[in-house]
Amino acid sequence: MDTILDILDELKPGVDWRGRTDLVDGRELDSLTIISLVAELEDAFDVVVPAVEIVPENFNSLEGIWALVRRLREQGL
Repeated sequence: MDTILDILDELKPGVDWRGRTDLVDGRELDSLTIISLVAELEDAFDVVVPAVEIVPENFNSLEGIWALVRRLREQGL
């Protein structure tokens, strides 16, 4: 999860990412930032994030992003 925090801090510094459950709904993460985040996650964790997984539920919180990465790794994507 620390790697995800590092990526988020690099993409958008100054945001308190922990404990938030409205990162997309509260517009901390916009569509361009999410696309950059997906690319960084794919590189960092050697996964492929399918387009169907790019939904607010997967990106509204740090925990949601981490759960997505774990699920993709388990599925071998």
